[in-house]
Amino acid sequence: MSLTTLGLELPTDPRWVNIAEMNIGDILIDHAYCEQKAASSCISLIVSYSDKEELVETLTPVVAEEWGHFQRVLKELRKRNIPLGRQRKDEYVNQLRSRLRRSTGDQNEQLMDNLLINALIEARSCERFKLLSEHIADEGLQKFYRELMISEAGHYRNFIELAETYLPAERVRQRWKEFLAVEADIIASLDLRGDRMH
Repeated sequence: MSLTTLGLELPTDPRWVNIAEMNIGDILIDHAYCEQKAASSCISLIVSYSDKEELVETLTPVVAEEWGHFQRVLKELRKRNIPLGRQRKDEYVNQLRSRLRRSTGDQNEQLMDNLLINALIEARSCERFKLLSEHIADEGLQKFYRELMISEAGHYRNFIELAETYLPAERVRQRWKEFLAVEADIIASLDLRGDRMH
């Protein structure tokens, strides 16, 4: 799984994985909430666009899978006697969300933006899971993150393909390029933190 495969324009600073390994408890806590939010986001899309049959059919199993990931991360926390604690502010996701197009009256355009934001988050998560699977010393967590990396890559494609189901592929590709540039700017501007998944 390469950066090119995921479409991301800017790789994660290689120092991130070393800092993350030193703060693995914080990373696992943040990761747990990322999985919870991913499941919630899919539920929100299903509720908001319940008339779109393919979206409902595609995202319903993703909800279950993301919630399963949340449970798996909780298990890793329990193994280490680390409490879940409170959710932390996710500056990365907040900045992505702030770039969403404001109400234009075109439901499909709004849907496309929501799907592409979710695709971006999954792609960046996938890239970071890959880094963890390849570079941390804990062999159990290496395997854990490799399995999740494969799953997140599938989810990333789900969101892109759904966008292309409801809008012309050329329009989706144009908007996707815009969001990739925005995402790269956000990654470049954020402080390098090893206690956050993003």
